[in-house]
Amino acid sequence: MVRANGAVSLRELARVVQTSEVTVRRDVRALEAEGLLDRRHGGAVLPGGFTRESGFPQKSHLATAEKTAIADLAAGLVEEGEAIVVGAGTTTQELARRLARVPGLTVVTNSLLVAQALAHANRVEVVMTGGTLRGSNYALVGSGAEQSLQGLRVSRAFLSGSGLTAERGLSTSNMLSASVDRALVQAAAEVVVLADHTKLGTDTMFQTVPTDVITRLVTDEPPGHDDRAATELQALADQGVQIAVAGSTGNPSGNAGGDTAPTRQPRRDVRDVPLPGPRRGVPAGSALRTAAVLGEQPPGTERARVADLRRR
Repeated sequence: MVRANGAVSLRELARVVQTSEVTVRRDVRALEAEGLLDRRHGGAVLPGGFTRESGFPQKSHLATAEKTAIADLAAGLVEEGEAIVVGAGTTTQELARRLARVPGLTVVTNSLLVAQALAHANRVEVVMTGGTLRGSNYALVGSGAEQSLQGLRVSRAFLSGSGLTAERGLSTSNMLSASVDRALVQAAAEVVVLADHTKLGTDTMFQTVPTDVITRLVTDEPPGHDDRAATELQALADQGVQIAVAGSTGNPSGNAGGDTAPTRQPRRDVRDVPLPGPRRGVPAGSALRTAAVLGEQPPGTERARVADLRRR
């Protein structure tokens, strides 16, 4: 199945072979040890992680529950009347679907999928970059896209990628995509990375955003056996990245990720990671504001450290 499609999800494998995802995960781990495939994004891909990138059809079926939870949580960061940039990716596409009801919003994007998700949102203005179409992820790339972003200034950028580590930050497997993402970052006052737990600790070929430029990470809760993801979360927090963790077992809003954006609701599944101190260039006292932004609880209430994930 991996050879035929380039990638496959654990859920689909379990359905086809009529066994549990736990069993499939163990077998996939054994196949990875033999060099026959690589585990990625809630599934498996062909070997060659630094240079290969799955296309949109494969990515769209991987870690869907996690992407839904992350998109629900990230949508709570966006205020009425804001101007933001949204990069290409299946997770940012999910976010775009949830932004359709934010009045007065302006979204600048190089993604045809993001633009399509907002095409019928009457109260949202969509600004597309120029550039050359990259068919594998329906994104505009190249010098035309980068030049169209010069002189632009927005409140924040929402980006995803192929991997995220505390050492290198966000990375992707394609040079042209990385270059445009860097231009999107230059236009934003804050950078929000959307990455499910399977991308944590994964390093790919081209750096997009170094760790010290990332303001906030929105991710899902790693499973108890995933020590690598929990360790990476702690390392990112130690470097000053504000972290919001969403539940991955379902959609808090009750929406299954369709074209109609749900009404934003209070986030009861947010866990804020206390940071050691203010980030470079951020005034003292503003290092951690995730609780104030994402939920109704004031700062100082229950804040679970990432280390708790490892203990669980």
